[in-house]
Amino acid sequence: MTSLVVDNARPRRDWTAWAHGAVGMLIFSASLPATRAAVAALDPWFVTAGRAALAGLLAAGLLALTRAPWPSRRDWGALSIVAFGVVLGFPLFSALALRHVPSSHAMPFIGLLPLATAGFAVLIGQDRPRPLFWIFALLGSGLVAGHAWIAGGLRFEAADLLMLAAIVTCGLGYAVGGKLTARLGSLAVISWALVLSLPISLAASLALWPADLAAMPSSAWAGFGYVSLFSMFVGFLFWYRGLALGGAARVGQLQLLQTFFGLGLSALLLGEAVGPLTWVVAGGVALMVLAARRAA
Repeated sequence: MTSLVVDNARPRRDWTAWAHGAVGMLIFSASLPATRAAVAALDPWFVTAGRAALAGLLAAGLLALTRAPWPSRRDWGALSIVAFGVVLGFPLFSALALRHVPSSHAMPFIGLLPLATAGFAVLIGQDRPRPLFWIFALLGSGLVAGHAWIAGGLRFEAADLLMLAAIVTCGLGYAVGGKLTARLGSLAVISWALVLSLPISLAASLALWPADLAAMPSSAWAGFGYVSLFSMFVGFLFWYRGLALGGAARVGQLQLLQTFFGLGLSALLLGEAVGPLTWVVAGGVALMVLAARRAA
């Protein structure tokens, strides 16, 4: 009887993990287009600090409202890494890059994020996928990055180095956050990481506050609001829960699809061109994601 209960619980846990991961991925898909809209008029340093400060104030309020316990001493180091990776690193490096290139040019790098996440997950002992998983993971990332770079003319921009830094720091923050969520919960992990960053983010956002608010277009503030509330907070509630339940390497493969949802949003919201071949490649990538899920 016990064996039957365990066997029935595993598929439910697996689908719960992928459902949470998919919602988080969809929320994150609009991050680069929203950041691009924000930095078109706002300073990227202000966008980075302001989004963390606004989300940090929300997180502090929720922690106080729920009377959440303080993390143990051993958790603060991991929370610092999460804060460095997803509160500071990815938002700052991507915002600086998007000041110089369109979101459609930066989007191929998201195809490298699952590999970065999986690599760090293995290094910290959060996940141990089977060897066959890596074949499908590499094929999926190769399809995403290769197609996007070829479609963009294979041109190299100095901003690409900033996007690479964003991917590395984000992958680290995802893997460590996913492992920590298994013990603390996703709300606690992202909330405490934001609160840990709040003294710096709040001071920096006030120092960098735009002098002429009336001159800023509503599109910039809409982008800023999205990355502050959804990209910086709500998305992580789902994403870290999915990584904790299903493993950062496995569920992280959903980020391959994030590229195509992001390109679609860039075309819809920013008028950036996306060719029909993109959607054919997206279908191939979806098959790689499913194959990696089964192979892991």
